[in-house]
Amino acid sequence: MFCEKALELIKELDRSPDCLSPFNDEAVRQVLEEMKALFEQNQKDVNAAIAGDASYMSGVHLRHAALERNKRCLLAYLYNRLRRIRQMRWEFGSILPPDIKASLCEPEVQWFSSYSKLLATYMGSIGEGSGLNLTQDVRPPKSLFIEVRCLVDYGRLELDDGDVVVLKRNSQHLLPRSQCELLVRQGVLEHVAR
Repeated sequence: MFCEKALELIKELDRSPDCLSPFNDEAVRQVLEEMKALFEQNQKDVNAAIAGDASYMSGVHLRHAALERNKRCLLAYLYNRLRRIRQMRWEFGSILPPDIKASLCEPEVQWFSSYSKLLATYMGSIGEGSGLNLTQDVRPPKSLFIEVRCLVDYGRLELDDGDVVVLKRNSQHLLPRSQCELLVRQGVLEHVAR
């Protein structure tokens, strides 16, 4: 049956909308092999049709439609994975958690690295030489300082003003939002709501 593996890739994306499943090398390889076989059969049938036997053309049209569907499914699979990886750059920063990084294939890791560099270059060019971290305040802050609880033994954190805070498990601190928002997203700190 044509396009089954390509459809499985799309279903795989649909089953895990909030997370990134490991890159399915085997299914992608099988789809590409199917596409190659369909293309080669189409070439043979087109050559037969050129020689005067037009009865092969309906098969050519069917295989061409299967090729187009496989191509659309592969592109949708790859595009949606890259879209999720881009979103993770904004959520986690320039360093991905190890479990997510293990789900990426090598070209996706390279794309993530290139995207991070481009984003960092752009953020550095904003403002009067000081840059602006666009990933810091995803939502407008209600206050400049927030109370946080440390979830792990993190160690020393140097603030922009030069103060040093030691982050130990279960310790609570009142810190500038801009200094700790990334650590909150990474799971090092937890915002204490009052």
